[in-house]
Amino acid sequence: MAKKKNLDFSVDDFVVYPAHGVGKIVDVVTQEVAGMEMELYDIAFEKDKMKLKVPTDKAITHGLRSLSDGDVVDKSMKTLKGRARVKRAMWSRRAQEYEQKINSGDLISIAEVVRDLHRNDEQREQSYSERQLYEAALERLTREVAAVRSVEEMQAQSEIDAVLNSRVVPVPATPTI
Repeated sequence: MAKKKNLDFSVDDFVVYPAHGVGKIVDVVTQEVAGMEMELYDIAFEKDKMKLKVPTDKAITHGLRSLSDGDVVDKSMKTLKGRARVKRAMWSRRAQEYEQKINSGDLISIAEVVRDLHRNDEQREQSYSERQLYEAALERLTREVAAVRSVEEMQAQSEIDAVLNSRVVPVPATPTI
């Protein structure tokens, strides 16, 4: 009984794994697991110095996807320009929702987390857990934008910062009497 190969991705393709972000397929290997031959994508996440092997026939069900296209990146930038939407729920509930959005691998959802947790100098300081979630989302967004646009991460970071800072509404001066 021959199995159909499911090679949706090739060596040197950049892919997004929901729980880890952007990685690069470095090899497609066959390995024996529990007495069965399995074909696996060998994915490297260089920034995290991590490797992951994902069965080729289960890649899609595990959430492995190609990089977003330019339109999705543009929509995520538009999302960043929007007004922060912070629910009035308890922080633990919001933190859970933010974590789910980050780990969904969906670029628009990740951009929403960045938008909602971004603070400029005039706003109150973030708690440690807010900052951790913000940095995780920002890193995922930056890496994918950089990979899609074929630029360095610093350049993508500058673009994202410019978009976030462009939405800052200047504080009106207090009138003197």
